[in-house]
Formats: sequence, C-alpha cells, structure tokens
Amino acid sequence: MPQPQRLQLIQHCIVREMACLGREFVIDVEDGLVRGPGTTAVTVRDHADATGGHVDLGYVLRLGDGTGPVVWDCAAGLGRTEEERLENAVRMWRTTTASAVVELLERRGVHGDHYPPGAPGGMAGWHTVQGPACVFGFHSGPLGDWVAENQLLSAIADQIRPQLREPALNGVRFFFGGRSGDEVAEVRVNGESVPDASAALRGLSWPRGERLSWARCFVLLAADPHALGGVEGQVRRAERTTGAGVGLLRRWLSS
Repeated sequence: MPQPQRLQLIQHCIVREMACLGREFVIDVEDGLVRGPGTTAVTVRDHADATGGHVDLGYVLRLGDGTGPVVWDCAAGLGRTEEERLENAVRMWRTTTASAVVELLERRGVHGDHYPPGAPGGMAGWHTVQGPACVFGFHSGPLGDWVAENQLLSAIADQIRPQLREPALNGVRFFFGGRSGDEVAEVRVNGESVPDASAALRGLSWPRGERLSWARCFVLLAADPHALGGVEGQVRRAERTTGAGVGLLRRWLSS
C-alpha cells in the first residue's frame, strides 16, 4: 500500500476508534495529525514492515508545548489484508493504550484501573493506571485467566524502574504469548524495548499451550495524576459505538 494511502487509512481508523472512547477526533491534513479535544492529538510514525500491519502511534497531551508528554506505543494487527491488519492494530492500541490515557484524564474508573503509589499492582512513587488487557488467539482462556489473576507490573518492577526516565509520565507495554517452544515476550517503556524487563516477563509462569495465543497490556505511571487536568478543554464526547468501555483488567478481551 502506498505510504500516503496507508497514513490516511490509519488516521481514519484513529478517528473511529477514539469515538469508541467518547472522544471526537478529526484529521488535520496540513499538520498530518489527528486532533482531539483541547490540546490532545494522535500522531503517526511510519513503521511499515513485511506484514504491513505495524503502527507507531503517539498520544500527544499538550500539543504545541515542546515539554508536554507524548505517550508512544506500537501495535501490530492480524488479518488477511494490509487494510485489515492496520485496522486491527489501531483497534488493539485503542483497547489497551488509548483507554489508559483517557482513563488518566477522566479518572472515572470506566476505561481502566487505578493504583495509588505503592499499592499492590502499582509501583512505589507512581500513580498507576492499567488499561484493559487484550488477549487473543486460539484457546486463549487460560492465558486470559492468568493475566487477570497476576500483577505484571509488580512482578517485574525492578527491571522497569531504571527505565522510567520521564519525570511526569511513563508508558509501559507488555506483549507476550505464542505457544510452547515458540514464545514471544516484550516489554517496552516509552516505546523503547527493554531487554532485561522482557527477559523477566518471559521467565514468569504464564501458560504456554499448543496453540497460538497472546496478551497485550498497557500501564501508565504518572507522578501526579491531576497534572494533566484540563488538557482536553471542554470535551465534546462522540457517540459511543460497540466496543466502548471494553472493561477493566479482569474483563479481558478475547477473540
């Protein structure tokens, strides 16, 4: 798919998926952004690969402020065509990552779970927001149950903490699964892979079956959960569509 067409497709997917979270985003062709309410926006960084289903998305929280936080994450989608793969990648990002950001801004407990600093499931010194987990593949029930019953962040906090280099807000993404003998485990902090944390994730006792299944989770660590108040201005919430509020961590999405 030509790069301009690919970018346009991704942007239209962002608009649609953010509507699922009650947010009205519009494409800014001139700036190449998808603008949301207030000073929020989503920017796309081209990440074309052999599958055609890999996207890098940055959730901008203070557009125009060079010091404002940007929550970066990459996602990959499955599908028969490049269009399907890109659509599923953006949907995966919305389900896990964008949901966590919106929950941080709203603080209503609708799109994610909150853990005060030092609470079980969180991390000392940081307010934690856990977005919904996405578990998918074949016979994914055991993996989904394990994700719901275990606290990933706490389990590998020692490997993650040295990578929290942003003073205000850090994003941590977990992706793991596969099948026995053909496993993948990756932890990214602020969009960058962390080998030590990935190795620690691989060493956890999540179930390995004979069929392919994966789990994806995203966590935000905020120094002050109220610091970003007002970045959306007066939010005009879009009409929610099927898939809005897919649930908290224990209501993992399987397919």
